[in-house]
Amino acid sequence: MKRRKFIQNSVGLGAGGALVPGSLFQDNQLVNNPDHKCLPREVWIASLSLTKIYASDCNEMVRIVLEEMEKIIHYKPDVICLPEIFPFFHLSSVISIKEVAEKPLGKISSRFAEFAQRHGTYVICPLYTFENGRYYNAAVIIGRDGKVLGEYRKVHPTDYEMKEGISPGPLDPPVFETDFGIIGVQICFDVEWSDSWKKLREKGAEIVFFPSAYAAGISLNSKAWQNKYCVVSSTLSGTSKICDITGEEIAKTGRWNPNWVIASINLEKAFLHTWPFVKCFEEIQAKYGRKVKITHFHEEEWTIIESRSTDIKIDSVLQEYNLLTYEQVIHNADQMQTENRD
Repeated sequence: MKRRKFIQNSVGLGAGGALVPGSLFQDNQLVNNPDHKCLPREVWIASLSLTKIYASDCNEMVRIVLEEMEKIIHYKPDVICLPEIFPFFHLSSVISIKEVAEKPLGKISSRFAEFAQRHGTYVICPLYTFENGRYYNAAVIIGRDGKVLGEYRKVHPTDYEMKEGISPGPLDPPVFETDFGIIGVQICFDVEWSDSWKKLREKGAEIVFFPSAYAAGISLNSKAWQNKYCVVSSTLSGTSKICDITGEEIAKTGRWNPNWVIASINLEKAFLHTWPFVKCFEEIQAKYGRKVKITHFHEEEWTIIESRSTDIKIDSVLQEYNLLTYEQVIHNADQMQTENRD
């Protein structure tokens, strides 16, 4: 069936018709598994904004932030993200990068490793690190067991940072495997370049954490939908937020919650180009009902297909109905264009 004909046949069908794109599953519907009562790949994220949090020195700031983390541990977050080089900002005293930089696990990072192990959570811990005489604006990724998974070093430091002795990190950013998925990190000024963000997606990142001095606004929403992964910011001042793969904001800090944003995301979902796969959606919904959620973005012609049940894997649904992800559609089109171009 041609695209135009399909649209003509579908538009206007109401309660007595077969399909009204975007109306098949309301956002507040959820299939509760009696054993787990959770989404299939549910990840609870907590992210801090350091807004109006001040200290005399870095030791006091570390103590204050750890106390703040204790306040939200009842949410049982899978991961806690902290702001860019947070131990050294909003201080009344002046610090020297060479004096506070450490090799993880060092004086500062070991305290957050102890917290991670005690509470069974991952921690994204940004600070200054050093190696072979070079100093970095970095984020140390600490596992639930308190061990270091690795370190991301800011690829694009500012000119001011470099004048202060900070070296740029490697152009090829690492990804880190967790028990809930693959994650990556970008820091502050990195938002002005697209190279590392794209490389993280190519390496399979599903969540990218963004410790930053500032909020970065809609540029983060753009990074999320352009790369089809969740983006989580943690700021020294201003809004911290969690963006879904569509760029939509799941939650963010604000007037009544200035310091913490805490929410869950579901990683068991896929980002599709609506046409021509919309022809299969009625059949999918008839078979899986509320276990699969289908959400349309009509103007963009995107569709998100999401598992809402622990016994449904989205990859299996895609294979069953020969559905291609948005990225696969673009890749195939690129190949054909190259083959047919003069």
